Amino acid sequence: METFFEFLSNRLEHLLGRASGPLHFRLFIMPIVVSVLAARAHLRDIREGKPTGLWAFIECPTERRRLFRSGLRDFGRVFIVACVLDTTYQILVLKSFYLGELLLVAVGCAIVPYFLIRGPVLRVGHLLYRKYAKPKDTGH
Repeated sequence: METFFEFLSNRLEHLLGRASGPLHFRLFIMPIVVSVLAARAHLRDIREGKPTGLWAFIECPTERRRLFRSGLRDFGRVFIVACVLDTTYQILVLKSFYLGELLLVAVGCAIVPYFLIRGPVLRVGHLLYRKYAKPKDTGH
């Protein structure tokens, strides 16, 4: 049991060390980049009148493929960059590789901010679109 606690202690020490060690900027830059990409993607979908979000994924079977691809495209690249940066950190600083730590950091830097930013962007986007959208000519 002692080795298990030692293992957990080492993992926690590694994770906390990322905040002050070399390449620590990625922990701040990646969530910002993901948030900007998520905002751009959602505003684009709103502007084009395409359904967005998890509810659209569930309710619109015809949109599932597009929504899935859009999500992969939007945060997939950033997730890969987060993985590469954390792998580089692990090799340079820890002189080892820990897949669990890599996934935890990459998810925390890429996927969590993507989903946290979605709701506010969708609400603001719908408000802005309604405000600046040109009224359609109904022919009357």
